[in-house]
Amino acid sequence: MLDIGGICLTAEDRHLLRQPQVCGVILFARNIEHPRQVRELCRAIRQVRSDLLIGVDQEGGRVQRLRQGFVALPAMGLLQTANNPEYVARECGWLMAWEVLAMGIDFSFAPVLDLDYGRSTVIGLRAFGRDVNTVNTLAGAFLQGMQVAGMPGVGKHFPGHGWVTADSHVAIPVDERSLAEIQRADLVPFQHLQNVLAGLMPAHVIYSQVDAVPAGFSKIWLQDILRKQLKYSGVLFSDDLSMAGAHVAGDAAQRVLAALSAGCNVGLLCNDRAAAEQALGALQTENVIPCADLSVMYGRHVSQHDFQQHPRWQSARNTLKTLTSNG
Repeated sequence: MLDIGGICLTAEDRHLLRQPQVCGVILFARNIEHPRQVRELCRAIRQVRSDLLIGVDQEGGRVQRLRQGFVALPAMGLLQTANNPEYVARECGWLMAWEVLAMGIDFSFAPVLDLDYGRSTVIGLRAFGRDVNTVNTLAGAFLQGMQVAGMPGVGKHFPGHGWVTADSHVAIPVDERSLAEIQRADLVPFQHLQNVLAGLMPAHVIYSQVDAVPAGFSKIWLQDILRKQLKYSGVLFSDDLSMAGAHVAGDAAQRVLAALSAGCNVGLLCNDRAAAEQALGALQTENVIPCADLSVMYGRHVSQHDFQQHPRWQSARNTLKTLTSNG
């Protein structure tokens, strides 16, 4: 799954998207100007290949790619302050999904299921809270809203990114806690919500008492613990393999092959076209044939003409107004 450079497709983009090893596109802020342009871009992507998935990071707060012409979503950590947090979380999940689906995008990489220990600057208010029960309840309500709108959920960052202080975008974080400690806390939301999560994204974090490689490259985490012990059967997306936390696995080709070998179904390579081409070349050389069933990740698209006229959209927007000023 790769990205594109601008607000419309180039000839090079179209060539890459036609390759059978490419399963989808992730959109970033640079690809987005306003709703009409985003719909046209998604339509153009599907004209190249109708089966391509289209995803985006639309969590709320500071991680929100769709902005102009869209409702400003609060950071999830602020939902605890609402009068009825569970209701607000459900409305927030519905509204996010409704707007994203109306653009022709299939899913957002959400919700964040990490715990906010107050240690990680990269997680922080992206998390629903510090307490496991709070995260279970509010993330569960958010997912309910997403599902009613027609969007599959992708939980991240398995088995929990909140304890480490380093940012995996620019460093290789190491969590030195025992497996038992992680199982008692960070792992709980993933296990609690696994039956309503179509996808999961593992963290670029090394849990040194469990394995010497980041979770996204670890057969212990992805196969032994997630697949066999927890019996999770959904789609596994690697986190962006261009991030510094992924570089322990080698160059781009080695990274994508390592992620797939460990158990990921989809490798994301973003913001580095040369690396994406190198990884694609490696998959073609190795004759890697896509075999995962990704059909659960297709969203139920909303009418593009009246998505802001729906009564629930107007109600949800009003509900969130009191929170977004602090997001």
